[in-house]
Amino acid sequence: MFISMDGTSELGGNEMRWVLITRYLVALALASGVAAQQSPALARPLDQIHVIKGVGCGCCTAWVEYLREEGFEVTEEEMLPADLIQQKIAQGIPADMVSCHTARAGDFVIEGHVPAKDIRRLLSEEPDVIGISVPGMPYGSPGMGPEAEREAYDVIVIGDDGSTEIYGTYPAGS
Repeated sequence: MFISMDGTSELGGNEMRWVLITRYLVALALASGVAAQQSPALARPLDQIHVIKGVGCGCCTAWVEYLREEGFEVTEEEMLPADLIQQKIAQGIPADMVSCHTARAGDFVIEGHVPAKDIRRLLSEEPDVIGISVPGMPYGSPGMGPEAEREAYDVIVIGDDGSTEIYGTYPAGS
């Protein structure tokens, strides 16, 4: 089949329309792929996180609300404490990294009152780890009181082998 530069061809009218429509759709698909690579918002859906929390836990609920305010699409599930502990063990969270709630974002575990910026960093970097944790319940971390009055705390990355290292640091508020 021959199509000249001026768009004329040996094809009939309907055949030529289909050729042009096909070219248009291919160009549109290629352009969409380029846009998705250049814009993280187009490359993946809204940040989604599933939170498993203790029944009636107020600070867990406050953290869920904080995540929603930060633009995450949050689903939540309540469990009895013994079941929640089993979830933490099953997901490979070391005992010294435990906090009150456990979440999943993508392929990662998020344990405790982790700030949204660290969750987004984890999701964008996609390191080969289990996830991140803010062990305990530090005052002033998201969902745990005013940030201006926070106590210093670290966000810890949990390696696949259970090893840990500091991923982010938050100094005490002033």
